[in-house]
Amino acid sequence: MMVIIGWVVVLAAVFGGFVISGGQIGALVHPVKLMMIVGSALGAFVAGCTPATLKAVIKAAPGAFKGAKYTKAMNTEVLCLMYDLLNKMRKEGMISIEAEVENPEGSPIFSKYPNVLADHHLIEFVCDYLRMMVSGSMDPNDLEDLMNAEIETHHQEGAVPIAMMNKLGDSMPAFGIVAAVMGIVITMGSLNEPPSVLGYMIGAALVGAFVGILFGYAIVGPIPTAMEQKLTESSKAFECVKEVLLATLSGSSPAVAVEYGRKVLFYDVRPSFQELEAAVKGTK
Repeated sequence: MMVIIGWVVVLAAVFGGFVISGGQIGALVHPVKLMMIVGSALGAFVAGCTPATLKAVIKAAPGAFKGAKYTKAMNTEVLCLMYDLLNKMRKEGMISIEAEVENPEGSPIFSKYPNVLADHHLIEFVCDYLRMMVSGSMDPNDLEDLMNAEIETHHQEGAVPIAMMNKLGDSMPAFGIVAAVMGIVITMGSLNEPPSVLGYMIGAALVGAFVGILFGYAIVGPIPTAMEQKLTESSKAFECVKEVLLATLSGSSPAVAVEYGRKVLFYDVRPSFQELEAAVKGTK
């Protein structure tokens, strides 16, 4: 949503300033130039992608236009889920959650938190490491190293579509120059035309550079920036779960363990101690 608001502000400022300065909007309307720039940029973008990367970009890009997923409410649900699972382990033994982690969709505990359950990557992360804890076959330090490696892999994987979108935005000013040069070439072949015609043709050529720069920095550029913020938010959720599990392995009670997880969250989406305590009590 913020991306769209930003677009509106940019376009209003650019085109509004142009009109106030005495410009005619019609002079900037050149669909062929737009086709050349956007088409060539997209073509080069696709040429540089593997099928898997292209699929990842198509899947990730719409997220830039959505609101924050990991809000305070969502993070509170994650912590409450971890508390419920750990509390069951503490009261009934580690083996008691085996059925829960093997089939989270059918679990009464997981089902209490549909928003978290819908995040398949996070649920898989939770279940995988709880399963390892139940088996008791890994040293806590080794488990921490493995979790860190998986979080890093998650971040690297999410960074691929961001990097490709950045390349797309960076290429557009260059393709705008290409369109402008081609317009100048056409103009140079029409030097026998009257000045009014030549002026229009030169203006049309310069519009190519204008469109390339505008699209590169104001339209496409904000998308990977928003995607990067979403990726950082999701990585924080994984780190939160990691800290809760490590605290549990160190012997902390469920109430203390979730406090470890709460502390790694960003302040603006972190429930307070009292808010988390009230939420946990409400799940009992």
